[in-house]
Amino acid sequence: HACLRIYPDGGVARLRLFGRVDPAGRRALALARLDALVPAEAEAAFLACLGARRFAHEVVAARPFGGEPALAAAIERAMAALGDDDWKEAFAAHPRIGEKPHGGSHAAQHWAREEQAGVAAIPEAVRRALEDGNRAYEARFGWIYLVCATGRSAEEMLAALEARMHNDPAAEFRVAVEEQKKITRLRLEKLLRS
Repeated sequence: HACLRIYPDGGVARLRLFGRVDPAGRRALALARLDALVPAEAEAAFLACLGARRFAHEVVAARPFGGEPALAAAIERAMAALGDDDWKEAFAAHPRIGEKPHGGSHAAQHWAREEQAGVAAIPEAVRRALEDGNRAYEARFGWIYLVCATGRSAEEMLAALEARMHNDPAAEFRVAVEEQKKITRLRLEKLLRS
C-alpha cells in the first residue's frame, strides 16, 4: 500500500513506486482480474483449466468470487455438475501423453508442456511404447489416456497406462475423471499464480 498526500491539491506529474508484489498479493490480483474479465475472456481462462464449455460457463456464472474459497467451491460445484459427454469434451482438449500440445489457448498449451516435462527427453523405445499404448487405450476405451503427468516420469506414466488397460470401461472412466480433476486443480493454482 502507498499513501500520497499533496498540499495544496495540485496533482502529480510523475510518481514512481518501487516494490514487489508478494505471492499472496499476486493471487489476490489474479482473482480480482478473473472477477473483472468480460464473460468470454473469463470462460477462455477457465477452459484452459478444464476444456469443457459447460464447466467454464458454470464457473463464470458464479462470479464474483471475492476470495479463493468461493472460487474453489465454484470449481468443485461445476465439476460435480458435468456429465459424461462434458468429461469426454474435456479429455479431448488434452494432447496425448508424449505429443506436442495442439489447439486450445496459449496458457493450456504452455501448461501441457510443463505437465508433460517427464516425456521431453526419453529413450526412443519408451516414446514408441507410449505411442502404441495411447493408440491401444483409445481403441479400448474411446477417449485419450489421461493422467496427471506433473512430476511423473515417462516410465511411470507408461506403467500406469499398462495397469489401467485392465480396467473395465466404467471403472476406467471414473479414474480418468479423477485424473482430470487433479489436472484442473493444478491448473487453477497456475492461473492464480499468473
